[in-house]
Amino acid sequence: MMTKMASLRTILLVDGNRHERERVAIPLRKEIDCIVLEADTPEEALEIIEKEKVSLLLTDVSLPGKDGLELIKNVQKIDPEVVPMAIVPLHNREMEVEVLKMGAFFYIHTPYDFSEAVIAASRALTFYDFRAHGEPRGAQVRKKDGFFGIIGGSPPIESLFRVVEKVAADGESTVIIYGESGTGKELFSRAIHGLSPRKGKNLVPVNCAAIPDELLESELFGYVKGAFTGASQSKIGRIQYADGGTLFLDEIGDMKPNLQAKLLRVLQEKEFEPVGGVKPIPVDVRVVAATHRDLEKLVEDGKFREDLYYRLNVVPITIPPLRERKEDIPLLIEQFVQYFGRNKNYGPTEFAQETVQVLTEYPWPGNVRELKNLVQRMIVLHGGSRIGLGELPSRYCGEADFEEEVTEIKVSSPTPDSENWNGGKIDFNTLVSSFEDRLILQALTRTNGNKKEAAELLNLKRTTLLEKIKKKGIEENNPSS
Repeated sequence: MMTKMASLRTILLVDGNRHERERVAIPLRKEIDCIVLEADTPEEALEIIEKEKVSLLLTDVSLPGKDGLELIKNVQKIDPEVVPMAIVPLHNREMEVEVLKMGAFFYIHTPYDFSEAVIAASRALTFYDFRAHGEPRGAQVRKKDGFFGIIGGSPPIESLFRVVEKVAADGESTVIIYGESGTGKELFSRAIHGLSPRKGKNLVPVNCAAIPDELLESELFGYVKGAFTGASQSKIGRIQYADGGTLFLDEIGDMKPNLQAKLLRVLQEKEFEPVGGVKPIPVDVRVVAATHRDLEKLVEDGKFREDLYYRLNVVPITIPPLRERKEDIPLLIEQFVQYFGRNKNYGPTEFAQETVQVLTEYPWPGNVRELKNLVQRMIVLHGGSRIGLGELPSRYCGEADFEEEVTEIKVSSPTPDSENWNGGKIDFNTLVSSFEDRLILQALTRTNGNKKEAAELLNLKRTTLLEKIKKKGIEENNPSS
């Protein structure tokens, strides 16, 4: 679940005079922790409102076509949370009164007084925070709604949120995210992109460990027609597709040395050559990399280029494992229960307090991903009921090792109970589908979300497992991962 409020607040500045509009946008961006979007006309402003979560509308009342007063009225209908503020000519007392009657929070004057604009906009945004959430931006907002899908309010995660906001605002520096598997490194990359000046362009993720070595080069850099057998036409690579935006390289530690050299050129020279090409292509892309491996150790072992390591390690961010932010576990359970329980025929599912307490003390080697898989499994097996300690797999209660638990569940079979019968007949498809869900979830839990290993456990092709996961919605975009 992603909430735009958890990102930087957004001001929509509407003024037909582009030169003056840009002059007032500069101090707003510089002095206030916000994003400033700009529009020439009411029609353009309404299109932005439909697509973006806007905190403050700052509009000139003298606009072509629909005037600013009508724009304020229309925006309040679309999103009542937006705080409207008007821009009126100096000494026009009648218009000042009119905009206040229309519902504007306040007004500023033209010609612009930049100090006045900054002060008024800051107060309007403070009002927005209190009206929408009962407090300024901070821990409680994030605890409730998430931070680009990342749930948490513990001190380590709150500190990380603040770092991410600062790093994102820079928009240029290369970032590398360290963290164990399952901590949510891709979600943090999305936050960095979504809060940055590049958010209007593409965020392109590439998992360097998931794409075979022989294909990764052409996926990243693209290729020209005739570069190799089967290249019947040219193809744009993901680096070029990310031009102007952000390229997220997950598991960068698995990238082979020859590709490391080509990536280094992208970072140093801002250009690359597609496979089979001879002409460099300029590219403006911010690189955010991630790994669960120790890159310094890989450099020492000669498996990772030292020059690339220093190019990537400009702004390092380390995501704490779930065991180091236990305060977030009840929040995560609550969010996952709501997510996986939606659109189900049974009633609400509840984790008993003693169950939550036991899960809070569990070390979570698979981190948030493991917790997510467990909650989904509990919803599939016990949805609509109260989940006590008796419903938890034994490994989470410390009563048996994981191998015993997996063996027990793998040999268990679906049993038709009263809820599977319909008019005296078994709902065969539902029963089989539920059992299949359980097997897939169990395999994913055992492998900490590694789909290749899960497919091997189930004696399935990896593509077959991926197709089943996608069809069943088992691994959709969740509140956290």
